[in-house]
Amino acid sequence: MTTSARPRDADATRRALLDAARTLFARDGYDATTVRAVARLAGVNQALLFRYFGNKEGLFAAAVREPAMDVLTSGPRSELLDRVLLAVLEPVGDPQAFLAVLRGTASTHVKHQLRDELEAAYTAALADLVDTDDRADAEARAQLLLAWLLGIAVVRSTHGLRTRLTPQQSLPHLRRAAQALLHG
Repeated sequence: MTTSARPRDADATRRALLDAARTLFARDGYDATTVRAVARLAGVNQALLFRYFGNKEGLFAAAVREPAMDVLTSGPRSELLDRVLLAVLEPVGDPQAFLAVLRGTASTHVKHQLRDELEAAYTAALADLVDTDDRADAEARAQLLLAWLLGIAVVRSTHGLRTRLTPQQSLPHLRRAAQALLHG
């Protein structure tokens, strides 16, 4: 009896590793997430993780950068604030780029480059929404908004804060507060 090997699909394997990594980094943080756990959740040999990403830091950067940047680039500028707010309001069990970045960059093992890159991209994009000629003020407002949103993401995930409101029900309330911060 001959057994056939599972067909190789590098893209599917890479996606499975990234999905598993996003889940574990967001839930457990960088330090508590092992490459063995990521490979196990993805259903692949951990050697493939090293082949595709080089090391745990490379995996973290790849797992977080794409979804975080997609929030900024996946639609029209007029919908940017809602996309950012909805990214924070995702159900707690889903992989969250915000949480993965926040929890991962607290580690001494993760380069600050990714955090700095994402912070700069989000600050610039949100500052562009502020109607002012004072760029420093616009960036300060954007940074305050980011800090507030990261706080919401952390409270929702770590303290088990649950609300009966769906993300769509919460969105108008958060939008008003965010607009007040951005527009005064």
